Amino acid sequence: MVYYKKLHNGIRLIVNQMSSLMSVTMGILVHTGSSAENDKEDGISHFIEHMMFKGTKKRTAFQISDDMDRIGGQMNAFTSRDMTCYYAKSTTGHAAEAFDILADLFLESTFPEDEMKKEKGVVIEEINMTEDTPDDLCLDILSRAFYGTKGYGRNILGPAENVEAFTKTDISAYMCKHYIPDNIVISMAGNIDIKLAEDLAEKYFSQMESRCCKRDEIKIELQGKSLFRHKDIEQVHIGMAFPSVKRYDKFYDATQIMNTIFGGGMSSRLFQTVREDLGLAYTVYSFVSTYAEIGSLAIYAGVNSHKYEQSAEAIYKCIKDIKSKNISNEEFIRGKEQLISSSIFSQESTNSQMLLFGKEMLYNDKVYNFEERVNKISSVTLNDVLDAVELNFNDKNKASALVGAVDKPL
Repeated sequence: MVYYKKLHNGIRLIVNQMSSLMSVTMGILVHTGSSAENDKEDGISHFIEHMMFKGTKKRTAFQISDDMDRIGGQMNAFTSRDMTCYYAKSTTGHAAEAFDILADLFLESTFPEDEMKKEKGVVIEEINMTEDTPDDLCLDILSRAFYGTKGYGRNILGPAENVEAFTKTDISAYMCKHYIPDNIVISMAGNIDIKLAEDLAEKYFSQMESRCCKRDEIKIELQGKSLFRHKDIEQVHIGMAFPSVKRYDKFYDATQIMNTIFGGGMSSRLFQTVREDLGLAYTVYSFVSTYAEIGSLAIYAGVNSHKYEQSAEAIYKCIKDIKSKNISNEEFIRGKEQLISSSIFSQESTNSQMLLFGKEMLYNDKVYNFEERVNKISSVTLNDVLDAVELNFNDKNKASALVGAVDKPL
């Protein structure tokens, strides 16, 4: 059973009741992330996410984690370019207690100065860790090469100097603008009583002041750059990006099927050519990222530093092959079945369902419909996939990134 309610202040509650299970995942989704930040704020969405766990009016940082551990629950959060999500998972019998902790940190965090000082060090080490994780670094640089340094091109962690400079006033100003009812969805999935879910949402969130959020337009100015970062490491990490469809585009599913054929799995052309046939990479894949205004199809490979140019040529050959539209019916059916099965698999995870229903409500203001989703995928034709090829691999706005022992871009 799926239940939806809009609280009087504008907060949306969506519940996917899965009565056969013994647990529930509860999430609070906020429609803001790194793309909503300006230069001074760069990194603040992620920093706020960290600081939310560092003490409330009635719990210390230790008590937040200890109280959740006492009921055997799990709690975490993440920040993306257009969303921040706080979530908790518990057994059905402890759902009310888990939500109390989750709501407390979301609504009553105090951002103690001593905790802020310590957490700045933690986040700066996270930034340093990314610098030492070349595949993550490659994809960050690729994002900047594709989108530039604003909007979706921003690094989610932000620069260390910004993190060092953030104050409680900065946090308050940012949250006042973005952490408001019009921008929030509460999503629950699992074995939870509908009445209890409604009561919990009303109890903790009905007091929030009703305010609308006018999100600033995100300007898209594709860069089409080739960037590189020299690092004395064993591999060269290759990234490529091409413009793709935006979220909810009519060719979204066709593009996902096309990407599955191209580089989305072990039977894909990229994997079979670059890894299996040529033995040039251990990891090679492609993926599609979509936003309200635009999307991208990105390719990643970690390859031998002496063979990175050969590896890039092999990737380009795969691109050339698929641009020639020689997709077989067998590949098409296999790609479609993979996309359908991933939707079915997500039905068995409360975490996945919480995010699916939450994101659909957050981005599209609609209730996620599993049958409609599968029917849309099933209705995609081979010609739709061939048309999707036309919408991707635009060389004019192509971007690339290299990380490794290199002295020039790709």
